[in-house]
Amino acid sequence: MAYSVTYTTFCITRGSSYGGDHDRNECNLNNVRVNGTPTRPANVDRLKQSAAAATTTLTAVGENGCISRERIRQNIPTKKQFVDPHRQGLMIEGSVGYRQTVVIRSNEVGPDKTATIESILNLFQETALNHVWMSGLLGNGFGATHGMMRNNLIWVVSRMQLQVDHYPIWGEVLEIDTWVGASGKHGMRRDWLIRSQATGHIFARATSTWVMMNQHTRRLSKMPEEVRAEISPWFIEKQAIKDDVSEKIRKLDEATYGNSDLKPKRSDLDMNNHVNNVKYVKWMLEAIPDQVLETHQLSEITLEYRRECGSSDIVQSLCEQDEDGILSDGVKRSSDIGLLNGFSLASEIIVGNDLLGSLDTMPVRYTHLLQVKGEPKNEEIVRGRTKWKRKLSTFPFTS
Repeated sequence: MAYSVTYTTFCITRGSSYGGDHDRNECNLNNVRVNGTPTRPANVDRLKQSAAAATTTLTAVGENGCISRERIRQNIPTKKQFVDPHRQGLMIEGSVGYRQTVVIRSNEVGPDKTATIESILNLFQETALNHVWMSGLLGNGFGATHGMMRNNLIWVVSRMQLQVDHYPIWGEVLEIDTWVGASGKHGMRRDWLIRSQATGHIFARATSTWVMMNQHTRRLSKMPEEVRAEISPWFIEKQAIKDDVSEKIRKLDEATYGNSDLKPKRSDLDMNNHVNNVKYVKWMLEAIPDQVLETHQLSEITLEYRRECGSSDIVQSLCEQDEDGILSDGVKRSSDIGLLNGFSLASEIIVGNDLLGSLDTMPVRYTHLLQVKGEPKNEEIVRGRTKWKRKLSTFPFTS
């Protein structure tokens, strides 16, 4: 049901009513319906009636009768919504799952005009937040429910696995499904599926595990019963990756490739004031040899998150080919040559003095590590494992 309560001439700056001393543009932002439709100013009596009605429909109304600026501008639902025309989203799976239609934009693709892995992960994050948005459970936190807000809790991802069969191209219309389920006693699982709207082919699938952290102490927390009561009705017994393997990623003690001077920028911090997990993936992939990136594409990535990364941390990204990668006879690894400034002195594979022309014998699996540089024990941030396959010369679904 769409909200119809109108908030008119209700200036939300410092809790005062509209007057000539206030910025008119600022008040225009406030004079909106809950559903976003602009309205005209009204008299004081109507103002009081609107404020009273708002108290029964919005949790953001304060004791002084004021509605927060963010709440009105964001228009966060307080009840479950089934369709969101602004985000091209709707509820599915018995109205507990979520599907959103998106178009791959020009700033989401790389030189080959296909979506980057970072863009795909950002779409996962956005659809997950929109799912919570439409549920009516969203507080003003980064995906946190009202119960989580009352307990000073935030979500943090502990593990993620992504499999990509085909990368969407620039301008392609996609449907992204997402849903949640239980993960142990105190965790939550969130899955995604990406398909082409035109063909129905599934391009990618992912699964992730989330736990709660106290936003003040920055320590992991058990799930309070009130939070469990909020989210458990949304759980679905369904998995995007049925053969999900929870095998631990080995610790990387030595690495052939790396970058030792990665420092977070202000733009890398999210609403929880820590480096966003998508940035970690970008740092990890920076260590992959250029020869692999030119001829191969990432087909699978598994991440195990160990600790937060703050704005003052200096990060080291390490990368090593897995031992089961088979190389041709006579091929020499660059680890035998050494490192310079965190990067390999030569190309990964050298035969005599010539670069190996064919990459057919290149390893396709790598192990990664992000760690804080300068710490006494070089604390681990993320362990990762990637799998690569040759790039397709043509798009597979052109007929």
